Amino acid sequence: MGAIKIKPEFLSFGAEVKRLRLAAGLSQQQLADLVHVTRSYVAQVESGRTRCRRDFALRLDRALKSGVALVVAWDELLESIKSDKYPEFFANFPKAEQSATMLRAYEERVVHGLFQIEAYARILLNDDDALKNRLRRQEVLNRNPVPAVTVVMDETVLYREVGGKEVMKEQLEFLIQLSEREKTNIQIAPIQYIRNVWATFVIATLPDLRQVVYTAKAYGGETSSAPDDVALVNETMSALQAEALNVKDSRALIRRVIDEKWS
Repeated sequence: MGAIKIKPEFLSFGAEVKRLRLAAGLSQQQLADLVHVTRSYVAQVESGRTRCRRDFALRLDRALKSGVALVVAWDELLESIKSDKYPEFFANFPKAEQSATMLRAYEERVVHGLFQIEAYARILLNDDDALKNRLRRQEVLNRNPVPAVTVVMDETVLYREVGGKEVMKEQLEFLIQLSEREKTNIQIAPIQYIRNVWATFVIATLPDLRQVVYTAKAYGGETSSAPDDVALVNETMSALQAEALNVKDSRALIRRVIDEKWS
């Protein structure tokens, strides 16, 4: 049998893992113990013989106290290979989000991630690195030029307590502030059945008008730029906006919920 061909991108990522591990003074076994995998798996990643998941890169960064060095390296790896023979759902949504000219989303349980205040996000994430990543993502709202952002949220989001009354009041007040921005639209969907709405999602429209969609799953999420997937999510978004309150009425509802429940 011939030698296994290792992609140079995998080799480069693995070399960075090894460099940071050695800088931290850890053996492969010690690192494996910290991230709860086998030593052989760490060896495979370092040798470029396997491509780990992004959440594993984040776990490595935490264990090695390397900030987001390996997450950034993983994103760069994926950017370089996503045009190869990998399925389209491996496309990198975080980068798509940061470069988008328009973002549209639906949330059914909690406030949309880009709109969460720190106190609210901290309750949900309960992890300093994840919180920093969440807050870093939100910088897109202050980018110049700022993207057009439209988010439909289920009405139950306004009533579901996260962090106590003070946190909820501050969070909903912030939603009102955001909704008054020129390019930010927040709509509330009444509590009712809406056909074909089964999961939360985000649609990112890129400068070249390509679209990438991210759909939440029970275990992580899936990113796709496949035409059928993009068309389905766009259709779902249209249905949601048709049923949701307009921006002005949504703002009035948020204010009423603050006054009646969280003040």
